[in-house]
Amino acid sequence: MTTADEPGVSIGDVSQSTFAIGSHARAVSHRHAAPRGASDEELLAAVRELRADLRRARSTAQIRDLDATLADTEDEITRTGTAGATRRQRLRELLTDAQSVLALFASAEAVAGLLGIG
Repeated sequence: MTTADEPGVSIGDVSQSTFAIGSHARAVSHRHAAPRGASDEELLAAVRELRADLRRARSTAQIRDLDATLADTEDEITRTGTAGATRRQRLRELLTDAQSVLALFASAEAVAGLLGIG
């Protein structure tokens, strides 16, 4: 129970946060990117290059879906250090479906090669 003289304190979501409470408290946060293997670094670079190339393509539902999955892949590799099997499989499917459009981009060939397509 608080009185009118006491300040109210509310703590919401504290995930990925650093805080300290008390007169001599000290909070230190060290955030590090997830470690990545060479193959994940290569895939991340290829994904980023393909996303840049897709900006030059005519926007279709297929291209937007591929770009969204590439963005999710980029995010996953950045956060966790790798792209999971489910994400890689989804990317394989989208790349295969978009072959006719993507044939123009060497970056698509690089991503496909890193995913074991072709």
